[in-house]
Amino acid sequence: MIDIYGIPARYANATYVAASKAGILEQVENELLALQQTAQTNAAFAGLLENPLISRANKVSKMTELLSEKASTTTLNLMTTLAGNARLNELDKIVSTFSELMKAKRGIVEATITSAESLTKAQTDAIQKAMKAQVGEGKQVMLTSKVDPSIIGGLQVQIGDKFLDLSVASKINVISRLPV
Repeated sequence: MIDIYGIPARYANATYVAASKAGILEQVENELLALQQTAQTNAAFAGLLENPLISRANKVSKMTELLSEKASTTTLNLMTTLAGNARLNELDKIVSTFSELMKAKRGIVEATITSAESLTKAQTDAIQKAMKAQVGEGKQVMLTSKVDPSIIGGLQVQIGDKFLDLSVASKINVISRLPV
């Protein structure tokens, strides 16, 4: 599993456990992603989540009214608990953390490759193959490529919380700090 910390992690983990016991992980994930999307696109809903002037009781009743017919009990419990604890403004972080838990369950490892120039399909495939050997059997690598000309050449690789800097810029920096 993965290490997650903080208040959003506690709510995400509790929701994950409850959804897992109920056998509705996928459903809860979809509901939470839909709520996150709604908060990003609907100003009224975002206002309900963010506004500290709306009482906790009003937020709980509004969440119950909005979700009781549309969402699972697990999602409804999360949202009413967040409303009761004045934590609805943490929804985005909680959903992101829940998504991380789901990726870990599926064996998906996210990796970011930064290069000075765009990588070719052959280069990307070779990197993906090398990473797959590093992350282990049964895991899938989700590779994201970024271009940053400031690294001059080479690669920077980030897999989870591990960072490997193989860039020319870092080598120049090391050499420039050596005493002459």
